[in-house]
Amino acid sequence: MYELTVTTGFAAAHALHNFQGKCENLHGHNWKVEVTVRGAKLDQAGMVIDFARLKGLTNAVLDELDHTNLNDLPAFKEVSPSSENIARLIFDSLAGRLEEPGVDLVRVTAWESETSRASYLGPDV
Repeated sequence: MYELTVTTGFAAAHALHNFQGKCENLHGHNWKVEVTVRGAKLDQAGMVIDFARLKGLTNAVLDELDHTNLNDLPAFKEVSPSSENIARLIFDSLAGRLEEPGVDLVRVTAWESETSRASYLGPDV
């Protein structure tokens, strides 16, 4: 089994719901996002998936979040835009775009700072 990870990012603002502390106020982060996929077989080029293809699919999802107030997005009207929920949103959005046979999305990690991150692992992991 092979695992591949690409790293990219986006910048956005958010305010956490039902939270007491500084993060209940509108503030921003430069999120770093790691996406990990898994596959058992390599293609004719010796790859599970081309890194550029995976990063392109990921960036297409992140473009919808970049330079927004996450609270204004429909996905976060009822759900707090925490790093946990951001990781899951990216996972779910990317899973719908990843169509390569034999390539499974394993994990999305959203880093809101150099020391704080949250991951969402697919239900099949």
